[in-house]
Amino acid sequence: MQAELLAALAALSWAVGSLFSAAASSRMGAFAFTRWRLFFALTLLWALALFTGQWRTLDASNVALLALSGFIGIFIGDTALFACMNRLGPRRSGVLFATHAIFSTLLAWLFLGETLWGWTLLGGSLLVGGVMVAIVWGRRESETHAWEKTQGTLMTGVLLGLLAAVCQSVATLMIKPLMTSGVDAVAASAVRTSASFSAHLVLLWAGAQVARVQTPLSLKTLWNTWASAAVAMALGMTLILQALKTGQANLVGIFSSLTPILLLPLLWGVYRRSPAWGAWGGAVMAVLGSALILGA
Repeated sequence: MQAELLAALAALSWAVGSLFSAAASSRMGAFAFTRWRLFFALTLLWALALFTGQWRTLDASNVALLALSGFIGIFIGDTALFACMNRLGPRRSGVLFATHAIFSTLLAWLFLGETLWGWTLLGGSLLVGGVMVAIVWGRRESETHAWEKTQGTLMTGVLLGLLAAVCQSVATLMIKPLMTSGVDAVAASAVRTSASFSAHLVLLWAGAQVARVQTPLSLKTLWNTWASAAVAMALGMTLILQALKTGQANLVGIFSSLTPILLLPLLWGVYRRSPAWGAWGGAVMAVLGSALILGA
C-alpha cells in the first residue's frame, strides 16, 4: 500500500506542476522549457543528494543505466509531453499521457513477469477507465478556455502524447530492478535529470532552432518553470522511484495515472466552474478502482 500511496502522491505533484507548466511551456517552447526545468530540478536534487550523502549509493554501472533512463523518459518523453500540451492543452494531453498505465502493465508483464488478477485486475481496469472517462467526457461543450484550443495538427499532438506515454513506461520499467538494489531515489533522480539536461545542452549548442527560447524570458515565466521543476520533477519523479523500491511496476504505473483525476479540482479553480458530469463519473470510477486494489 505504501508504494501505491507514493505513486498517487507523485500523480498529485504532476497535477499541480502542470498548472505551472502550461503557460511557461507555451511561451518558451517545449525544448527550452524542458531544458530550464531540468536545470532547476537538478540543482535541487544534487543539493539534497550531497547534503544527505546519498550520492554514495551510486556507482558507474547504475549511473549509466539511470542516464539512459533519463534520456528516454525525460529528454524524449517530457519534451514530447510538453510539445503535446502546447498543441492540445493539459486536459487532452492528460488522457494521452495516462495511457502510460496501460503500457506499463503490458511491459511489466512481458519483461518483469508481473501480473494482475482478481480484484486487483478489476480495480486497475476501473481506475484507468475512470481516468479516460474523466478526460474524454470531462469538458463542457461551452468551454472556451485557451487550454482547450488545438494549435497545429491534431494528429501530431496525439502522436506526441502517445510517444511521451511510451517513453515514461519504458524509462520507469528499465530501472525497476535497479531501484530494489538500494540506490537512493533522490540521487537516482539527480542523475536522470543531469543526463537529460546534458542532451538538451548538446541540442542547443548544435544550433537547433527548435531548442531556442521562443519568447523573451520574464521573471513570471522563470518562476513558473522553477515551481514546475520543484513540484513535478524533483518531488514527483523521486516519489515514483521510491515507490518502485517496494511496489509492483504495473501498480505504480496505474496509480501514477491518477494525475488527470487529481487535476479536476485544480482546473475547477482555473475555469471558475465545476467540471462536467463525465469528469465526476470518471472520478468515482477511479476512486472505486483504487479502493478495490488497496483492499485486495
